Amino acid sequence: MACATPHQTGRKTVRTNRPRGSGIPLRARRFRARPPIPTQGACMRPNLPTLGAPPKRSPFGTVVAVSLILGGAAGGVWWWKQRMVQATEEAAAQMPNAVPDAGAVAAAPTPAPVATDPVKAAGLERVSVSINGPLETALVNAAGSDVGPALAQVVTRTLVWWVSVPGEILRGDTLEVLYQRRTNEEPLVHAVRFTSAKLGKTLSAYRYQANGEPNARYYLSGGDELELRLERSPIDDYEQVTSLLRDGRKHKGVDFRTPVGTPIKAPFNGVVKRKNWNFSSNGNCIELVESGGKGRRALFLHLDEVDKSVKPGTRFSVGQVIAKSGNTGRSFAPHLHYQLMTQDDRVLDPYDQHKTYRRSLAAQHRSGFEAEVRRMDGLLSASVVAGK
Repeated sequence: MACATPHQTGRKTVRTNRPRGSGIPLRARRFRARPPIPTQGACMRPNLPTLGAPPKRSPFGTVVAVSLILGGAAGGVWWWKQRMVQATEEAAAQMPNAVPDAGAVAAAPTPAPVATDPVKAAGLERVSVSINGPLETALVNAAGSDVGPALAQVVTRTLVWWVSVPGEILRGDTLEVLYQRRTNEEPLVHAVRFTSAKLGKTLSAYRYQANGEPNARYYLSGGDELELRLERSPIDDYEQVTSLLRDGRKHKGVDFRTPVGTPIKAPFNGVVKRKNWNFSSNGNCIELVESGGKGRRALFLHLDEVDKSVKPGTRFSVGQVIAKSGNTGRSFAPHLHYQLMTQDDRVLDPYDQHKTYRRSLAAQHRSGFEAEVRRMDGLLSASVVAGK
């Protein structure tokens, strides 16, 4: 349909015919015609006057649409998660009937191994040193200043049965020790392994207490006691020899660690020369002079109370009980100090004056001891390993 294009311009009078007799006068309205709007081959809608501000668009529709989209997305995610949980449960329920995949098992993650120390697991500690100076210095550097000095003293009690300390301990000798700390006591040594350049071999000693024995003792790997015993000894049984003339301490006698009240015997026929002199240091004590023979003098220090019947001039025969061990005078633990001297006050080594021997474990105790030797050797050679 074509649009009519007005061609007249200027002013124009338009009259409106009213029905006659209506009483309404005819009026003429004048208006200025709008200029023609050019068209480019299309029918254009004329501009109409706008009354007031344009109406505002409500955001309600947009909010609702966005909410629906987000809600739908959240619902989809929830459904997907529930479906995955259900699928996992179904797969787990079917696993007992399924054949395991070797590749899958091999690829399964495993917890990291935990390093374990068998020595610590046994409640012990170990030191391994190469000696290039004083033994105590080496052990202090390895074990610490809190336990090193006492550990050196205890270890020396084993080494003295193999070499003279410190003279025969040479640079390059090696020492391994298994020990246990004790509160307010010296450390307890369970095993010692010593490689000596002087002797050209490695020696070992193990602490072991056989069933029925009152004390634990140190034994060589073959089952013989480490310590030598004295024939016609002043004491039959004791826990340990804690001091020797050749241990480097310049001690004048042999100390036997033993409980208070252990019987003390005369090592030879003799007569009492004196008792309880220099009590602050010696405690209760007796000096016995050998009758005939070499005329040696035997001193027994730190005794329990000496019987009043014992006095200078009292005679005793070899093996006769003369007193009991104690912890008197300058003594830090119950023990017997046994000292031999000549008439001119020269100190003698009891292990040179007495014949000596070693006791061996009874046959019924050998299997238990051999098991302990294997355990100690394993701990001496053990390294920290990864736990399973």
